[in-house]
Amino acid sequence: MQNNKKQNLRGPNRPAVTLKRLFSYMWTDYKLQLTVVVLCILLSAYANVRGSLFLQVVIDDYITPMLTTGSRDFSGLVTAVFTMAAIYFVGVITTWIYNYVMVTVSQGTQKKIRDDLFAHMETLPIRYFDQRSQGDIMSHYTNDIDTLRQMISQSIPNLFAAAVTFISVFIAMFSVSVPMTVFVIFSVSIMMVTIRSISGKAGKYFGAQQQSLGKVNGYIEEMIHGQKVVKVFNHENEAVEGFDKLNEELRSNATNANVRANSLMPVMMNLLNIQYCLIAVIGGLLSVRGAIQLTVGQLASFLQLSRSLNNPIAQISQQINFVIMALAGADRIFLLMDEHSEVDDGYVTLVNVQKNGSELTETPERTGVWAWKHPHEDGTITFTELTGDVVFEDVNFGYYDDRMILKDIQLYARPGEKVAFVGATGAGKTTITNLINRFYDIQEGKIRYDGINIQKIKKNSLRHSLGIVLQDTHLFTGTVAENIRYGKLTASDEEVRKAAELANADEFIENLAQGYDTVITGDGEGLSQGQRQLLAIARAAIADPPVMILDEATSSIDSRTEGIVQAGMDSLMHGRTVFVIAHRLSTIKNSDVIMVLDHGRIIERGDHDSLLAEKGVYYQLYTGALELD
Repeated sequence: MQNNKKQNLRGPNRPAVTLKRLFSYMWTDYKLQLTVVVLCILLSAYANVRGSLFLQVVIDDYITPMLTTGSRDFSGLVTAVFTMAAIYFVGVITTWIYNYVMVTVSQGTQKKIRDDLFAHMETLPIRYFDQRSQGDIMSHYTNDIDTLRQMISQSIPNLFAAAVTFISVFIAMFSVSVPMTVFVIFSVSIMMVTIRSISGKAGKYFGAQQQSLGKVNGYIEEMIHGQKVVKVFNHENEAVEGFDKLNEELRSNATNANVRANSLMPVMMNLLNIQYCLIAVIGGLLSVRGAIQLTVGQLASFLQLSRSLNNPIAQISQQINFVIMALAGADRIFLLMDEHSEVDDGYVTLVNVQKNGSELTETPERTGVWAWKHPHEDGTITFTELTGDVVFEDVNFGYYDDRMILKDIQLYARPGEKVAFVGATGAGKTTITNLINRFYDIQEGKIRYDGINIQKIKKNSLRHSLGIVLQDTHLFTGTVAENIRYGKLTASDEEVRKAAELANADEFIENLAQGYDTVITGDGEGLSQGQRQLLAIARAAIADPPVMILDEATSSIDSRTEGIVQAGMDSLMHGRTVFVIAHRLSTIKNSDVIMVLDHGRIIERGDHDSLLAEKGVYYQLYTGALELD
């Protein structure tokens, strides 16, 4: 609902608002270039009109007298023709200049919009990405922004040039013949109504076309990413049917938009040709009968002005579809830019400290000792050492306010403890870890980190203190070393190697073609799931956080590889507070606390032995009487 309200305020429904925002991008960085463009357009329009008016001089002052007197002195005519050619040459040069400059402005503006779009996207909450397909988001950077290229580089300058020429030609027409100009105004009014009628209907379809294009891109991205699943379940035909449906929607919207937009040009050109003929016939008849005073030169000049008037109208009809499509793309871009950034009202920050007994002193140097810097209303500042003490107090949470996923969650994890979560899919295990790093905020209760309400902690500081190893590991295009260093960008090569050794990844890395300099592409294409997981563990290890979250990190790995990965995780977990989510109960037997969740509630808690002794749900899961689904 929120997005729909925003869309009603911009784009094809209110193009002036979208154009204003677009012009602000152009004007901010390209004031000089746009000033040059405006001057060139004015000169080009002046040259066009002056050339048309000069035709009257050539005919009435040179050609007609020569025909009347039979004179063969062409010197004056030649001079006049060269003067006329010089005027048009100025128009050609200035047109070339402003088109050349607008290409630079167009590419620069596109870059600026992409930069701002990406920077803003990085501030959005996880909720935004959970509710949208990756392909649709990517479509903003490709299709939507590309629609702006044509509009900025050609449509905008051509439309401005058309407007200036339009006004200039009308002024010149009035200077030649007022009655004939009134007739032209009447015919042009009919054309403008036609343009508005056709373009108005095309606008909504261009908006729908961009929406459909985003859906198609999202579907393609999803199918490529899940191609193995499609083939395993023999869903190729269903996948094709799904694509055909979305593609048909795109075809229908694109056809409706382009049929209306492309019909504009031929309709306008025929109307312009009819107008030209009527001006010639009516002007000639009225002049012959003496109804109006027009010389041959004036009539020729007026016809040339009429043809000059046709050019801006033709440009408007030709460029209007590009403008409408670009406005639809710009509307989607600005909708994303108007999405609210992730709210961060925290004021407690994470700093390096030196420890002298119980006294903590902030230092810019990396000491390996961290503390929460807590400013108070009275101006004092206190430091609390970061130890990894996490407590949930009566926490209720739901992705929607009317549907609670977690209910009355109470738990504590003391520094260095390993806390495991067990439960069926959808029980709320991953949701708890998402709340610790504030991907989502709770509706009720409190979460305390080292005794501090995490809502008081700045999110970047909070997340800096946490390390996460997920089931689905994501590796970036780059070397193995760069992927490990992602956890700490300032890490030295030696630190990278030590992190790999800690994670048990060093051995397989050394066996790669270029070792740590081996380039990874395609999200780790060519590496096994276990090797990718070891790199993720090394990446978490190099960050050296006091709290670790392991979200089913071994669930998709075979038993043999699991032993290697588990050894790496054991090294990583040593001395840290750890939250573990696991389907394989064998991996959490040594946990200090095991919590069994069911439908968002903790129904059992204790260590492995005590839970077995209770012979409850955990006992049934461990002995196989129940299975995790």
